[in-house]
Amino acid sequence: MQKIVEPDQTVVDEVERTKWKRTLQTLAKDWRLYVLLVPMLVFLICFKYIPVFGIAQGFKWGDYQTQYAGQWCGFYWLGQVIAGDEAFYFWRAFRNTFVNSMYGLVFGFPIPILLALMFSEVKNRFYLSFLQVASYLPHFISTVVITLIIRIWCDYANNFGGMLFQLFDALNWNVYDNGEKFYRTILVQPKFFRPIYQISGVWEGAGYGSIVYFAAILAISPTSYEAARIDGASKLQQIRYVTFPGMAPTLTIMLITRIGHILNVGYEKIILLYGEHDTSYETSEVISTYVYKMTGRGAALGISVTNPVPMIGIIMDLFNSIIAMVLVLGANAISRRVSNTSLF
Repeated sequence: MQKIVEPDQTVVDEVERTKWKRTLQTLAKDWRLYVLLVPMLVFLICFKYIPVFGIAQGFKWGDYQTQYAGQWCGFYWLGQVIAGDEAFYFWRAFRNTFVNSMYGLVFGFPIPILLALMFSEVKNRFYLSFLQVASYLPHFISTVVITLIIRIWCDYANNFGGMLFQLFDALNWNVYDNGEKFYRTILVQPKFFRPIYQISGVWEGAGYGSIVYFAAILAISPTSYEAARIDGASKLQQIRYVTFPGMAPTLTIMLITRIGHILNVGYEKIILLYGEHDTSYETSEVISTYVYKMTGRGAALGISVTNPVPMIGIIMDLFNSIIAMVLVLGANAISRRVSNTSLF
């Protein structure tokens, strides 16, 4: 029977005694790297942790001036949001948020991967650089400019918009409101808002999103492709049996992070798209836009027990964040069990 050698207690005590000394030596050695982390830490503290204290307002009766001294009301506002006066508007916004995000996941997630695969097959470096810059460019254009371009394209007075109206009319897609009122832009019609939003989102972010996948493809050893070619594998078989397995960890991590943002639909682009028109709210109103409008009304009217708009907005946003957290934890657990790849 092999004898188990116990560590020398003197060595253990010495390691424990010099732990902080070694830590300080490491910090002194790489102090430049830690200085670079300071702005990120300040940003996280100011914009991610300090605002958490404002969540307490969603569980109190008192006004903003006395939110920390106000009386607790428990889950009263949560009940109003889920099954009370605001339930209809909340669940409509929640449904639109989920549907828009799922469309973005189904159509927006694979396209950057396909772009990266196509970029990896382009051998001419000048042509590859041109294609990459052309696909990355929309990401760096301001959201205001992007939405202005989309609104111009969708306007009937524009040549492109006129062609769209003629196409929809030829396909028997009604461009009238109940067959009576003719709109100058298709953006204000609920049935056209989601396709336009998703198509513009793919155009705006697909090229930039392909950078991570293109880097993952470049990291795959060329010898793996050479071995596959020697075995007689076609190009599609090389992609299936070499490229995709080599990209699997990156694909898994990116999918988990994308699921975490599945309910995080920003309000800026949506509000800029429909502008002064509110007729498309049936499909365009999401949680962030609804909270934005509610808190805006609350700031204008003043926060009080008789005007609970900001408290309800806080509860809606908190409910949205909790659902997103549950989705991330669930996707991460499934990925860790199935593929041994996870975020944490």
